[in-house]
Amino acid sequence: MKPKQVTLLAIETSCDETAAAILRGKLGTKNPEFKILSSVVNSQIKIHKKTGGVIPEVAARAHVKNIVPVITETLSKAKMNLDDIDYLAVTSGPGLIVSLVIGVEFTKALSLATGKLIIPTNHMAGHLYSAFAEKPAKTKFPVTSLIVSGGHTMLMTLKDYKHSKVVGSTLDDAAGEAFDKVARLLGLPYPGGPEISKLAEKGKPDFVFPRPMLNQKNLDFSFSGLKTSVRNFLNDNPKAKKADVARAFEDAVVNTLVTKTIRATKKHKTKTVSLAGGVAANKKLRQVLADEAEAHKIAFTVPSFDLCTDNAQMIAIAAYMRLLQGFKPVHYDKVQADPSWELE
Repeated sequence: MKPKQVTLLAIETSCDETAAAILRGKLGTKNPEFKILSSVVNSQIKIHKKTGGVIPEVAARAHVKNIVPVITETLSKAKMNLDDIDYLAVTSGPGLIVSLVIGVEFTKALSLATGKLIIPTNHMAGHLYSAFAEKPAKTKFPVTSLIVSGGHTMLMTLKDYKHSKVVGSTLDDAAGEAFDKVARLLGLPYPGGPEISKLAEKGKPDFVFPRPMLNQKNLDFSFSGLKTSVRNFLNDNPKAKKADVARAFEDAVVNTLVTKTIRATKKHKTKTVSLAGGVAANKKLRQVLADEAEAHKIAFTVPSFDLCTDNAQMIAIAAYMRLLQGFKPVHYDKVQADPSWELE
């Protein structure tokens, strides 16, 4: 098959970022070959700081306001118009249903108006593939991928770019959700993850919180009990220094995530470890996992910081990977928002 070039316009509105990106890639090649031509992200962090978290209806209204300007700017940066686009890609799930619907319905309207077919894309697949954005052809398989975000914590194995499997997931709170909840317990502003990490740098290792499910042989996670431990500790020790609590909590999360990931690499004879998702921006997690991978003579890859938080570059890459896997883009009437779309 002679390589064919395709250009994708991807749209992301799964939570509180309105984003779009344009990717140009080749189909029919042995390895992924693509380039991001433009990317725009409009963040709603300032809006949601006022309420200490994302209010779904507020997020949806902001998406309605921002989606046209964001797409217009994305096309302008790439010096393109809609005639230059072959396919549309959109985050169809998982995420906040009211946010997903804005992106999905706008993309369907765009498809109806232009005749462009759509590639429905899984948000977590976007995080998964973001770790390989820089040098996808040089990835050594099999890969163990740790995906850590506000709503998900999971371990995946990749035989290659076409075959992946979930081998571990969270049974309750995701790590990112635990960060936000503990941040609120400590009176820190939204978003909680970066605030805890910043505070933890000043903390001392004077006490230890439990490492949930670390003694169980499976690859699953649970962080609700850790959150409860922090709350109980604060109730019993009201004079404890917040920085010390933040450090102990972050140490517990990082140690749990890294230990289970390395356990997965041994079980699945991994050659590469990848880290992705919003919590992949945590400097301590990046460093500790990188050090452990090196100690076990395993390659390590992680996205740049701008690709960790929600963005449309990763959605464009995931959509492109779907095309490589043989997915056939569909008509607008075949696309629906699915807030519980599980990644397999």
